[in-house]
Amino acid sequence: MYAVVATGGKQYKVEEGDVLRVEKLAGDIGSPIAFDKILIFSNGENVKIGQPDVDGVTVHGQIVGQGKSKKILVFKYKRRKRYRRKQGHRQPFTAVRIDRIEA
Repeated sequence: MYAVVATGGKQYKVEEGDVLRVEKLAGDIGSPIAFDKILIFSNGENVKIGQPDVDGVTVHGQIVGQGKSKKILVFKYKRRKRYRRKQGHRQPFTAVRIDRIEA
């Protein structure tokens, strides 16, 4: 059984027991979270495709971590113009463990 969940402007294929890193969500570690924007749901035999969402399906999970990703460097440069800008960025994330898919 799997589902495709939309959160943070991205789509994730999830199954029970998966741990995924999504865009920052509000909540403390250990608090429950539910995703209700389900795009595709499959129970192994049938596949439901939402237009735009699948009704009656919810994915329940638990927050297992909050943090920041690795640093990326943003470097802007224009040759022969003495223009250089260097900036770092660390994207915040939330780690979510999928407990159950409720249909």
